[in-house]
Amino acid sequence: MALILFMLALPPFIFLLQPLGALYSRKHEFEADQYAAQYASARDLEAALIKLYRDNASTLTPDPLHSAFYDSHPPAIARIARLQKA
Repeated sequence: MALILFMLALPPFIFLLQPLGALYSRKHEFEADQYAAQYASARDLEAALIKLYRDNASTLTPDPLHSAFYDSHPPAIARIARLQKA
């Protein structure tokens, strides 16, 4: 019974930590993109990202506030911009 009550009471506290987890995950996604760009063509990676977003019917320009709070992956535009710099 205590475990059930704990699980019901925990979400409001985790809600405030969610942006930190998302930021940590996005940081790793940028690192993975950078690593992939070292061993593959950055243009091919850009094309693959666009195809993934198109196939999944995802928007390339999500709301920045929602994205910063909830999304574990950076927006495609930010990923493509970093790939073009690499």
